[in-house]
Formats: sequence, structure tokens, C-alpha cells
Amino acid sequence: MPLPVKKPTFPSLSRRELLRSMGIMAGGLVAAPWLASCGESSSSSTLEVNPDQSWWLQNNFGPVFNETESFDLEVIGALPPELNGVYVRNGSNPQAGDSPHWFFGDGMLHGVRLEGGRAAWYRNRYIRTEMFERGVDYTNSGPPFAGNNQSNVSVVHHGGRLLSSGEVGAAYAIDPDNLGTLGVHDFEGKLNTSFTAHPKIDPETGNLHFFGYFFANPFLTYHVANPAGEIIHSSPISLPHSSMMHSFAITEQDVVFWDLPVHFAPSSSTTPGFPYAWQEGAPARIGVMPLGGRGDEIRWVEIDPCYVFHEVNAHRVGSEIVLDVCRMDRVMDGQPLHAARQDLRRWHIETGGTTLGFREEVILPRALEFPMHDKRFTGRSHRHAWLTGFRENPGTLDPAGIVHLDVTRGSILGEWDPGRNRHAGEAYFVPGGRGEGEGWLMTYVHDHSRGTSRLVVLDASKVSRGPVAEVALPQRVPHGFHGTWVPDSA
Repeated sequence: MPLPVKKPTFPSLSRRELLRSMGIMAGGLVAAPWLASCGESSSSSTLEVNPDQSWWLQNNFGPVFNETESFDLEVIGALPPELNGVYVRNGSNPQAGDSPHWFFGDGMLHGVRLEGGRAAWYRNRYIRTEMFERGVDYTNSGPPFAGNNQSNVSVVHHGGRLLSSGEVGAAYAIDPDNLGTLGVHDFEGKLNTSFTAHPKIDPETGNLHFFGYFFANPFLTYHVANPAGEIIHSSPISLPHSSMMHSFAITEQDVVFWDLPVHFAPSSSTTPGFPYAWQEGAPARIGVMPLGGRGDEIRWVEIDPCYVFHEVNAHRVGSEIVLDVCRMDRVMDGQPLHAARQDLRRWHIETGGTTLGFREEVILPRALEFPMHDKRFTGRSHRHAWLTGFRENPGTLDPAGIVHLDVTRGSILGEWDPGRNRHAGEAYFVPGGRGEGEGWLMTYVHDHSRGTSRLVVLDASKVSRGPVAEVALPQRVPHGFHGTWVPDSA
């Protein structure tokens, strides 16, 4: 059923028992045939790229067009019976088969329902945004405000609702039982700015902290919603320009923003239709304000120019904020996204003086992205993080396996290599025990030699031992962005 088109307006077994039954607690893992590919080295890429075609429109970045559903899926291995719910992931999937950038496709959800050790169903559904229903693309749709956006980046479950979101624009409510689109969600009319792709849930209060950035004033607005999903606080933050802020961080006391030199500048953009571009010579800075506070309380400190899409997590140590980020030297400067130099860094922000202090260090000199932590520790000191590694391939982004980090030591605790022909995406953490990092990782994995995809479940504390289960999917799942888990108990 098409959504009504609105004219855009502008704002002024327990986990232990399962592992024991599989013989991988103390005795080690006995390799099964379905794990044979995990022994192959992925140090070099076997993925071929056509240089005459945009990388985001070929191989497993290319869109799929069928909306499929399949029931009682084949499971290889043993799914943890405690996993009862729906894993759903968002991504960019242009309905026209073409787009000027990976970021510009229509939002498509891919979901798998798990219950009692079964994989009950798989579904993929386009998000029925206003842009999708009108069959328009980003370049001729007008400013992406309110429902006029592609809602193609992420999903979050909060206040009893599953919400999809894009880079700029309103969220869309999604039915987790069938991935159908329920419509624009504007928080009962209280949200008249964008809804960020990366909201944060405070594990102590259950409050949802988020922001919206836009092309016109107010360029940035901070919001808080209570556990029932009702907005209880909003405050604009003064900025001199529109900055592309993909994410932010919280601690138990702070909200942390980064204002980096990718600004709204259509005339200097090197990508057709993309309104943001790298601004040579523009300052880069980090802003800190109280959690739940006012925008006029923010304090800034300048840093070296760089760009950050995603952070791992942040926490306080006394008067210092410690923030781990996937740092790129620069983006949106005419070079392809996969050419950016990247490493994992730790930012130290001293808040105790009259002005903020800053220093940084390299945690790991390696390209890692799509970071995940145990979200019961969002904004708190933590040890475990999981990120997607990449292979060297000059023609494309080439995701590989999952890297498990001890962020307290900057060391690798384990790494799962899915095999040279296979590619994992973001690994979403689902708790399966009381301790930090006790639980499961879920990720979609594509085999480019076979053209097939699977949902893979890993023991989060033992990723190098490989999957405890894989679910065979009825069609290819393109590489996408961010997912979530909707448990039956929620």
C-alpha cells in the first residue's frame, strides 16, 4: 500500500551448554566440512572488479530487485536455542539499478527470524519511503527532509518500535514481524529535524540519545527520548556551517560530537549529486557537552584534519574522555572511498581545565570498520570490540572477516577468516551471558565464487574458532550498512 506523499517542509540450551555439546569448550574445535573454507588464507583478494563500472554497482555491492521470503531455512551447525527474535540489517539498494554513490540507493532490509534453534524465515523488503514510492533518486528528489529520504543506513529498536534511518531525514517505523513499512515516525510530531543514523541507548536509563544535522540552520540539534520512545529534551547546537556528522558518542556524563572538514558544499563536490565535500584548510574539532544538556554548554577543541564515520565506544576516566574511532585521513575529496588511509585511534579529551585538552594514539595501524561493542556497556569502560577487516583490492572495498579486539591493551584476541572468496559485514552483538562480551555475533557473509549468502553466528568470545551455525539464504544479500536484533522478550 503506497504511503501518502508529503511535501517536504523545513524547520526554522544456555550458551555454555550449547558450546559444551558442540565439543568446543575445552577440547578444541573439531572442524566440520562446512568450516573447511575457514582455513584458507585471505591475505590476498580473489575478487575481480570491472574498472569500467562503478564499484558500488557490481559484485556483491550491486542491488537485488526481488522481495523474497522463505521459510524453515537450512541450518548448518547448531543455532543457539536462546536466540529468539529477528536479526535485521539495512543497506543501500537502488531500485533503478543505478546510483551516483554507494550511499544513495533505496533502503532495503534483510531479516532472519530465529526461534528455538530454528531459522524460521528470511525476508527482504524495500523501505517504502516517499522517494521509493515516487520512483525518484537523490539527485532529483529535493532536499532529503522528513519522509523525503532513502532511510538506507541503519535500524534501531527502542521504545517498542523498530526504526530505520538514513543519513538525513526522518525515521521510518518498521513491522519486525514482516519487515513491512508502517510509515514516517516523527515522535508524535515532536521531531522536526533529522534523525541520526547512529542513535545511542544509555544502558542505565534506557534513554535514546540522538541528533539531526541539516543543510540550513539549525545545522545540528540534539535530542533525548525516554524508554517509552517519547522525546523529553531537544536543544540546537550552534555551528558555523553544515557538517556531515555521521555519528557521535556518549559517556555516562557527556555527549561528544566531531565537526570535521566535510561540509555542505555542492559547488565543490566531486560526486554528482553529492552535496558534501572535503574542505581543504577547514578546521577539525571535537565538542563535549553534558549528557541531556543544552547546546550552549558545548566546548570545543581543535584536532588535526581527518574524518570519522564510526566510533567504537567512549567512556570517562576521571576528567578524561577516552574515545576510540575508525579514523580516515580524508574523504569526499575526489578519491574513491576505499582509497582513504585508515587506522584505529584513541582520542583522549581532557575536560578538567578551563579549555579542553586533546591527544591521540594509534591503537592498531590497520583498516578496520563497522565497529561493534557489547551495548550493555555503551558509554562505559569496556574491553571487547569487534570490527570488520578488509582485503587489499585497489578497485573496490573488499570486506573480509571479523577481528576481535581487546581495546584495553590494543591487542587482537581473535580473528575469523571466512575464506578467500567470502566476505563478512558488520557483526552485531547479541548478549548471551552476564559478563561483557558473553554472547553471539551475527553477520551476513557472501561467497562471490558461488553467488550465495548466509547468516553466520559466531561465539563472540571465540571468533577464531569459526561459526557455531550458518543459515543458508535463498538469495544473495548485498553488502550493506548496519543492523540490530529485535528479541522476542522486548
